[in-house]
Amino acid sequence: MELDEIKALVINAVEDLKAFDINLVDVQGRSSVTDVLLFASGRSDRQVKSIANNVILEAKKAGIKALGVEGLNTGDWVLVDLGDIVVHVMLPQVRDYYGIERMWEADEGEGFEQSEEDIAD
Repeated sequence: MELDEIKALVINAVEDLKAFDINLVDVQGRSSVTDVLLFASGRSDRQVKSIANNVILEAKKAGIKALGVEGLNTGDWVLVDLGDIVVHVMLPQVRDYYGIERMWEADEGEGFEQSEEDIAD
């Protein structure tokens, strides 16, 4: 299955269960783990779990096996690793607190560059 088809499948799976604030972040060339991160929010731990389970179910129907699932016990943040796409379904407050997508969306190297003056000091 092509990456664009997997993206569409995952987006449909999260939208089917009313996830909101859906954001895709392309990390190709910046991550050796995956090509795309998908972030979505749910309104309760129960909805977060349901959204993640729907992603797993729809992927399985398409012949894609989840390589790993973390967080289904608590439901405040569930990660579903589908290989080419890693899905993060979170409660809004958890998503805001960790700010993972902000790190990936920042320009490459931003905050890590040092000028020659900084190095000399």
